[in-house]
Amino acid sequence: MSKIEKRNIEYLWKDRKRLLGMPLSFTKYRLSKDRLFIETGALNVNQDEIQLYRVRDISMKKSLLQRIFGVGTVTISSSDKTTPEIVLKNVKSPFEIKELINEQVEKVKVQRNVRIGEIIDNTHGGFPDADGDGIPDDIDDHIE
Repeated sequence: MSKIEKRNIEYLWKDRKRLLGMPLSFTKYRLSKDRLFIETGALNVNQDEIQLYRVRDISMKKSLLQRIFGVGTVTISSSDKTTPEIVLKNVKSPFEIKELINEQVEKVKVQRNVRIGEIIDNTHGGFPDADGDGIPDDIDDHIE
């Protein structure tokens, strides 16, 4: 019988969804060098993750109540079909978290040499690139 090796993942950031500014929920958020993890539930645990190179957009908002308790919401849009949007609700220091995630996304895209054509989803209003050169076909036709 083989033993499954437990991998130690180095996390750049960890937090929980906060209630009234206190980390009292069962929702956990973690950021590694190349992935974002979300774990929800106490008895029935659900884990979700997204590869950072799939991130398209990151936004942050703070309602009046969130500002009072020093938290905010970071929303991440991705090209992942199973997880097109991730919402990190009521996290501490939301602007800094948004910037940290954005910095890691850019690093991962450079490391993986990800081109814009690889992250645009052609089935949802993206630009077709049949030859895979990273240039949309309608522009490609005009280049000689």
